[in-house]
Order: sequence, then C-alpha cells, then structure tokens
Amino acid sequence: MNKYLYAYEALASILTKEEILLDEPMKNHTWFEIGGRADVLVMPDSVDKLVKIMNYISTQQIPTFLIGNGSNLLVKDGGIRGIVIKTDRISGIHVRGSEITVECGALLEDISTRAYEEGLTGFEFACGIPGTLGGAVFMNAGAYDGEMSFVLKEVRVITPELQVMTVKKEDLELGYRTSVIKTKNYVVLDAVLSLEKGSKEEIKEKIEDLTKRREDRQPLEFPSAGSTFKRPTGHYAGKLIQDAGLKGYQVGGAQVSEKHSGFVINKDHAEARDVLNLISYIQSTVMDKFNVELCTEVLIVGED
Repeated sequence: MNKYLYAYEALASILTKEEILLDEPMKNHTWFEIGGRADVLVMPDSVDKLVKIMNYISTQQIPTFLIGNGSNLLVKDGGIRGIVIKTDRISGIHVRGSEITVECGALLEDISTRAYEEGLTGFEFACGIPGTLGGAVFMNAGAYDGEMSFVLKEVRVITPELQVMTVKKEDLELGYRTSVIKTKNYVVLDAVLSLEKGSKEEIKEKIEDLTKRREDRQPLEFPSAGSTFKRPTGHYAGKLIQDAGLKGYQVGGAQVSEKHSGFVINKDHAEARDVLNLISYIQSTVMDKFNVELCTEVLIVGED
C-alpha cells in the first residue's frame, strides 16, 4: 500500500479530484516521456492552493519535489517517493505598462506571445524554451544570447521556513544555470518581468526567426529534456560529443540525436537507465578524448 495515502486524503480537502493523483506515472508528466510513479502528484491551479499545500507538507515532513511542465527533467525508473507538486496550472499573466507579472507555472512561450501582443520587447529569446516561469527563474534559463537575468525585476517566493517574501533582482544571485532560488530551496510563486516598448513587427520577425532556427537545429520530433549538458567553458557540448564520434550512438532506446549531438533523445521507448548509461558513456568518452568534463543540465531525480 502507498505509505502516503494519508497525505492524499488530507490534500483532497484542498484540491479537486482532477488536481490530485495517486501512484501516478511520471512519464505522463515529462517531456522525456520517461519515469516511474510518484506516490502522490498534485496539480494546484492557484498560488493560494500551492501555499496551503506547502503548509500542510511542512507539518508532516513528507519528501516533496516541484516541477513545472517537466521539460528539463529525467525521472528515474523507480519513481519519486512522497509528493510531487506540478505547477503548470498556476499560469496567470498580467500586464501593466512595460512590466509583466507572471505566475510560476506560465509557459515561457505563452509569456513571449503575450509580450508580443502588448508590443513589449526583451523576451523574444525565450519563445522556444519549453519550460515554465518558475523553472526558468530557478535555473536562470537562457537561449540565443538572452537569459532571465536580463528581464527579471523581482520574484515572490516561499522559503523552506514558509515565509512568503519578495526577492529583488540584485539579490537573486543569477549565474549560469543557477540562482538563489536553487541554492536556498525557495519556491517561486510569481515574478515581475521588466521589458521595453518595441515594434510589434520587429518583435514578430525575431520570434519567427528564433522559432525557425530552433526547428531547424533541434530534434523536436523526439521526446527529450532539451540540452542534456551545460556548456563547458571554452567549448560547446554538442560539438565535443560529435567530434568524439558519438552522433547517433544509442544505448537501449536512448540515442544521441543525429540532428544535434547536444541532445539525448527517447528514440524508442527508452527507460531512464538507458538515458543514464548513455550520459555516463558520453561523459567518459569526452573526458578521455578531450579532457573536458561535461556536467548535466537536465535535472535527474527519483529512485533507480
């Protein structure tokens, strides 16, 4: 029997039946389409519900893991113990002048579209990043010479001590794929983005250009978690992997993309162990050939 059934029953007083699932396969909630079961998966549709869930969990000392839309995530085959909170239903976007207040689960693509509709420029770089606002702040996501640090004004969070507070940009400690949100285990509730007025025609052209570049260069036809590795200093991960002769290399159902070697894809019903073994092989091969360490950008969680 699921040892967290009591938590499921308690949270049912906060959430609707559609917002809470028991023994839920995480492969249904990740872009990789891989992953074992979560004991309890909750999908609140408001910041208020999220805060109530966090308060309940704190009284029970239940292991907890948060995801946005599962785009940068590999869940191991044994699944995740405790409670998984999926925030992608908390997705409000509110515009005031040149600032946009965005809730944690809003998709970056939707934020980019809304900014275009309002004639606001500065967020075009994120139009093709398949993640949510919360995850993007957590890792200071970026693409095409842009990143979240360029547009963030402030972020409202809940701390591990259940304090709701606003963190200004200068205190976010934004670096390459990191932030104070990540290092201090804060949970993003919402954030304010500061953009600029621009030409809608120019904004649209840039979005269309970046979308085409992404479609041309990335293996979007297969499930994946985006770029598998962080960019090593002075190198590009994809080029190192390709130069190591690993383009198309496959372990089980997992493969180094033949379109872009920086991506490990779910080619044929891969399991997490296939992906992990392939990642390990790539890392050891690149180290042997070029003496460069590849660190994963994809977040790996769960039990074997």
